[in-house]
Amino acid sequence: MLIKRKRGWEMPEREATPEALFLNRRNLLKGAVAGGLVAAGGLGALGLGAFGGGKAMSAALAADTSDPSASLYPAKQNPAFTLDRPVTAEKLATGYNNFYEFGTDKDIVDASHALKIRPWTVKIDGLVEQEQTLAIDDLFRQVQFEERLYRHRCVEAWSMAVPWTGFPLKALVDLAKPTSGAKYLRMETFKDSSVAPGQRQFWYPWPYVEGLTMAEATNELAFLVTGIYGKPLPTQNGAPLRLAIPWKYGFKSVKSIVRFSFTAEPPKTMWQSLQPEEYGFWANVNPDVPHPRWSQATERFLGQPGRRPTLLFNGYAEQVADLYKGLEGEKLYM
Repeated sequence: MLIKRKRGWEMPEREATPEALFLNRRNLLKGAVAGGLVAAGGLGALGLGAFGGGKAMSAALAADTSDPSASLYPAKQNPAFTLDRPVTAEKLATGYNNFYEFGTDKDIVDASHALKIRPWTVKIDGLVEQEQTLAIDDLFRQVQFEERLYRHRCVEAWSMAVPWTGFPLKALVDLAKPTSGAKYLRMETFKDSSVAPGQRQFWYPWPYVEGLTMAEATNELAFLVTGIYGKPLPTQNGAPLRLAIPWKYGFKSVKSIVRFSFTAEPPKTMWQSLQPEEYGFWANVNPDVPHPRWSQATERFLGQPGRRPTLLFNGYAEQVADLYKGLEGEKLYM
């Protein structure tokens, strides 16, 4: 007898978004790209009515027609990465954002549009066979895009479920060819205070820096994101390239990356530098380890009433728990 063993993040079929509804939306987007429709014409009116719209949606649709990578979307969905909850409404996931470079509140959509995402280069350096700097679209041509459905858990105890498009972080690691001495991957976002007012606040240690161990960076779940909801990533969500690490708190998922450095020592991350008593290197989700100022036992799921229990490693323990064996003395959950 064949017994199918579901992965830890898989959901009962009765809770899934109807396939026809999800595929109809994807086919509409694909047809719009093929037909050359723009937000100012037919797609603008239809898209806003069908998908909940609003100013954030309108801006995202308009961005699709000007992004050089727009023809790469929507990408084929990888069926290995599914959800145990409905996908969050696009207007919420693209309109409720932390991006301290553009402000400390959640409404940073308009401010983030000052960030120009072309030209954009990504530097790969440190302990690698050969340092290189790649134009973002040249990088995109060397990888295979796919869509994955991931949970996203913020350290502030809210969560969402997102259809990210991108490619495994391991693909970039393979492209970089790190040497045997590389134990960590340091990631750095852009620094340009002329377009990012938050970076004029000197008490933050800009640029935003995050890091992973090489084992974490090459785990199957580690994902470099280029798009969302079947379209190129908007600036407020971290265009043109961000990280998604679904078993960690959201502040680890650095946005608008410009540099990947392979190092022998753990990098000092931005929040470690700023508030080391509250934010550590690991930041793995754990309901039993509270933040110093609030509980992590439950979470508020955007667009849904009430709260739900937080899952260890955000529900991905089966895939990542082995990464931390022997590290029990570390502060793994902050």
